[in-house]
Amino acid sequence: MSDFLVRTGSISTKAGAENPACGDTFGSLFALAQGGKHQAACDAGRLFVVANQAAVATTAALATTWTGLGVANPTGSGYKLIFHQFGWSLSLAGPAAGSVGLATTTDSGFAAAIVPRNRKYGGAASIAFADDGATVAAPVLEQVFGSYGTAATTAFQTSGPFLIDLAGSLILLPGRSVVTYTTTACTAAFSFHFMWEEVAL
Repeated sequence: MSDFLVRTGSISTKAGAENPACGDTFGSLFALAQGGKHQAACDAGRLFVVANQAAVATTAALATTWTGLGVANPTGSGYKLIFHQFGWSLSLAGPAAGSVGLATTTDSGFAAAIVPRNRKYGGAASIAFADDGATVAAPVLEQVFGSYGTAATTAFQTSGPFLIDLAGSLILLPGRSVVTYTTTACTAAFSFHFMWEEVAL
């Protein structure tokens, strides 16, 4: 086997910067994956999470008197929120049967009820508002990810956790929010979480 040329460091995106690729004598690109896919964002202090601190009751479908878990990017923040993960678990059998999903709306009605956590523990505070209940503008269902049911009738998916890899496919610009969706109103059984990255516009 021939010798390899190895370089370490971050790629620069500045105009005129050179980022030579590493290869072997067979002409193949030499790449080495280091760390997890969110490690760079986490190390830079851009990665945040929030979760319900106790099981939360949810409202039915697209009610504007909403409860669950939501994240808002406040108007004028100067940042975009890039969502990487959504998840939920049930602390007991669902009190009704239905679907779990995400809806979007404006930042109207949101308060800073739950403090997001920087995944670089000790890092800067988030610019986002996280809330578990508010009177919101008419939400619109974006996606449905799973189902829940009662032990007496439909015992499917009453354990977990359920982790949805959004892979950056949901981005909130300032003045927008994402909220949890359940088809039916449920008593306190769900715990939700979000993970996102904050990037300057």
